[in-house]
Amino acid sequence: MSLSRRDFLASSAAAAVLGTLGRPSIAQAWQGQQAHPVFTPLRRNAGFFTMRGGTIGWLVNPGAVICVDSQFPTEATACLNGLNERSGGRGVDFLMNTHHHGDHTGGNVSFRGAAKKIVAHARANDHMRQPPGGQSPADQRFPDTTFTESWSADVGDERVSARYHGRAHTSGDAVITFERANVVHMGDLMFHQRHPVVDRAAGATLRGWMTVLERTMRDHANDTVYIFGHAGAGLPVTGSHTDLANFRDYIGAVLAFVETHTKAGRSRDDVMTMRDPLKGFEAYGRFGNAGPREILTCAYEEVTAGT
Repeated sequence: MSLSRRDFLASSAAAAVLGTLGRPSIAQAWQGQQAHPVFTPLRRNAGFFTMRGGTIGWLVNPGAVICVDSQFPTEATACLNGLNERSGGRGVDFLMNTHHHGDHTGGNVSFRGAAKKIVAHARANDHMRQPPGGQSPADQRFPDTTFTESWSADVGDERVSARYHGRAHTSGDAVITFERANVVHMGDLMFHQRHPVVDRAAGATLRGWMTVLERTMRDHANDTVYIFGHAGAGLPVTGSHTDLANFRDYIGAVLAFVETHTKAGRSRDDVMTMRDPLKGFEAYGRFGNAGPREILTCAYEEVTAGT
C-alpha cells in the first residue's frame, strides 16, 4: 500500500527523531497505531490523545491547557489543533514530558510559540539534549522548567504535579498527576501487557522500576485512572492499580527467570535464546524481537552484577 504525502511526512519525521536516539526498539513501541487523531475524555476535563507515538495526556479547563508528551511533529500538530478547538485558541500553559524518548518528545517542536513552558525531570532534560548515537534536531524545543524530586502548579480549577520516584525505564521518568481529576499519566513507566523498552544506557533498572510502580500505587487512590505510554495490540491505554501491579509482577518474573537460569550455570547467550512467553504472563508475548531482548539483557546484567 502506498503512503499518502501526510503519512510519508509523519513517518519521515518519526524516523529522523528516532535516528538521533539510536534506539530501534523505540520505533517498535509505537508501530501499528492509528493514522488519525483521537481525543478521549476521562474525568474532570482530563483525557488522552492517541495517534502515533507514546500516549499523550491532556487537560482543558476554563483556566488552563496542559499537554503531557508530544509524540512526533505531525501528530503533535494534530493534537495541538484539537486542543485549540477545545480551548478557543488559548494556547498551552504547560507541555510536560514524562521522559526523553523521541516518541514522547519529538513533537515538542510543534509547540514552539504555543506552549508557555515545557516541564521535565532534570535527567530527562539532560538526555534530550545529549542523546546517545547522535545529535538532537536543531529546531527541537527543550524543557525550560526542570525538577529533581517534584513539581506542581495550580492550573485553573485543577492542580497538576510531577514526581520522580527513582530510576526505572530510564533515569528521568516522571509520574504526572491531575490531582483533582485523579488521573495519572505514567508515560513509559507503564507498558500494558507488552514487553517494555528498557533503556539501560539511560539508567534503566528493573528492580528500581518495580519500586517506582509500588511507590506510585501507594501515592494514589484505589480508583485512580492511569494513562499508559503503550499497550499491547487491541488493549486499552488506560487502567487501574491492578494493571500496575500486574506489570510489576511481570518484571519480577523476568528477573526470577533469569536468576534461575544463571544459578543453573547458563550463560548470557543461553538466556538470550528465550523465546516462549513467561508462564503466567503469556499476554506479554514471545521474547523474539528487540524490546523483549532488552529486558532479558537488563535482567541478566542486574542479576549477575547485583545492581
